[in-house]
Amino acid sequence: MGPSRGRCLFVLLLVSASLCAHVSAAAADTTVLAAERTRRKDPLDRLRYYTGGWNISNRHYLASAGFSAAPAFVLAALWFVSVAAAALVACCCRCCRGVGSSYSYSRRVFAISLVLLIVFTAAAVIGCAVLYDGQRKFNGSTTATLDYVVSQADGAAATMRDFTGLLETAKSAGGGVASLPPDLARTIDDVARRVDAASDELAARTASNSRRIRTALDTIKKVLIGVAAVMLVLVFLGFVFSLTGFKSLVYTVVFLGWIIITATLILSGTFLLLHNVIGDTCAAMEEWVAQPQGRTALDDILPCADAAVTAEALRRSEEVNYQLVAKLNELVSNVSNRNVPPQAGPPLYYNQSGPPVPLLCNPYNADLTRRPCAAGEVTADNAQQVRTVRAKNRR
Repeated sequence: MGPSRGRCLFVLLLVSASLCAHVSAAAADTTVLAAERTRRKDPLDRLRYYTGGWNISNRHYLASAGFSAAPAFVLAALWFVSVAAAALVACCCRCCRGVGSSYSYSRRVFAISLVLLIVFTAAAVIGCAVLYDGQRKFNGSTTATLDYVVSQADGAAATMRDFTGLLETAKSAGGGVASLPPDLARTIDDVARRVDAASDELAARTASNSRRIRTALDTIKKVLIGVAAVMLVLVFLGFVFSLTGFKSLVYTVVFLGWIIITATLILSGTFLLLHNVIGDTCAAMEEWVAQPQGRTALDDILPCADAAVTAEALRRSEEVNYQLVAKLNELVSNVSNRNVPPQAGPPLYYNQSGPPVPLLCNPYNADLTRRPCAAGEVTADNAQQVRTVRAKNRR
């Protein structure tokens, strides 16, 4: 699954979340997403052009997007009114002609009517099959994309929890010999709590949005299958009743078909609305990826860790790295690479043989600026390999 397709289908999650989102006032420094694409006439603002950008919690954006799908709804209204008017005229003509009057068709007219009936029946059957196959593919692709997005969000939450676990491990590493200062340990506890809170919020928001989108997908699936099934049944009933000459039943089927087609046109307008929102969201996501730190409408839906918390966690992780490597190098220099007398006892004294233990490269200076590795130092990437080689040389 390509990233572009994943981003486009991800809008289903956002659309479902918008059903329960509250309208919030945008901040003065809010970045407008997809401003050009979303510039449409707003029926709630005297048909002025909407300029607020992508924001599915804004009723003016939803109104402007819905107004672009107005042709489908207008067509549904015209179909409903025109068929109703035609039925009314037919009833009036029948009443004026009299109930007892009769008429007959020629063979040619009957043959043409039969051929048209068969052709339209076959076309309706094919349309129902295409509709069913389309909803199956639609449901499969959106469900797969939803699973992918949820797994990525769950992975991000798990990574944040792993980060706090690593901080806790680093805090207690080395025991009393190479332990971190108490003030730094307390700071680590505070950062860990804040990161855990952010990961819990991300997991909760992901689970909530996942439930909403799955409910929406199930509803769409049931509606499409229901429309296809009802249309197929009506087509076959109309075909059979027309051949057998049951006029009253044919009229009933025509009436139901009139209602079903109206509902289908309304459903088409709804999907056109979703199509516009999907396109807007794809454009908005492209712009958001370019500047994820900016304040955008996505912040009302996608949970985002506070910048201060993120910066604090990053700084504390660098500080823990520096302190831990410094303590470890101090232990190596003062204990492992010295001939400590046996009277000192463990952990200061142990059987040290072979060449001196190389120091571990500290990637940071005391002010946490980047530091290049000195000659003879071992990086964290190959420390385990150096340890294995030294263990083999001792044997």
